[in-house]
Amino acid sequence: MEIRNRFTNEIIVEGKDLQDCIKKRKDLRGAFLGGTFLMDAYLRDANLRDAYLRGANLGGADLRGSDLRGAFLLDADLRGAFLRGAFLRDAYLRGANLGGADLRGSDLRGTFLRDAYLRGANLGGADLRGSDLRGTFLRDAYLRDANLGGSDLGDAYLRGADLRGSDLRGANLRDADLRDANLGGSDLRGRRLEGCILEGCVLEGCKLGGAQT
Repeated sequence: MEIRNRFTNEIIVEGKDLQDCIKKRKDLRGAFLGGTFLMDAYLRDANLRDAYLRGANLGGADLRGSDLRGAFLLDADLRGAFLRGAFLRDAYLRGANLGGADLRGSDLRGTFLRDAYLRGANLGGADLRGSDLRGTFLRDAYLRDANLGGSDLGDAYLRGADLRGSDLRGANLRDADLRDANLGGSDLRGRRLEGCILEGCVLEGCKLGGAQT
C-alpha cells in the first residue's frame, strides 16, 4: 500500500497497514486518499492540507486539531467524526455526511458545504464566516455561538436547530426552513429572510436591525 502526493506523484507513505503508516507519518499534505477506508482512524493533529479525500470513509475518525484546509472531501463519510478545533478553511465538502460530527470551535471559513448532511452535528462556537451552506441539512444541529456572518444558508434545512447567540450578520437565509429552531439572542442584522419559514421559531432577544424580509 502506498500513498502519493496528488500534485507531484511522490510517494509519501507506504507499507502494509495504511492506518499504521498514517499514524507514523502525520504530514500528509496533498495526499491522494480518494475512497480510502479510514473509519475510526486516529488522525489527531494530522496535516491533511489539500488532501484528496473524495468518497473516503472517515466515520468516527479522530481528527481533532487536524489541518484540512483546502482538502477535497466531496461525498466523504464523516459521520460521528471528531473534528473539534480542526482547520477546514476553504475545504470542499459538497454532499459530505457529517451527521453527528463534533465540529466545536472548528475553522470552517469559506468552506463549501452545499448539500452536505449535518443532522445533529455539534458546531458550537465554530467559525463559518463566508461558508456556502446552500441546501445543507442541519436538522437539530447545535450552532450555539457559531459565527455565520456572511454565509449562504439559502434553502438550508435548519428545523429544530439551536442557533442561540449565533452571529448571522449579513447571512443569506432565503427560503431556509427554520421551523422550531431557537435563534434566541442571535444577531440577524442585515440578513436576508425572504421566503424563510419561521413557524415555531424562537426569536427572543434577537437583533433584527436591517434584516430584509
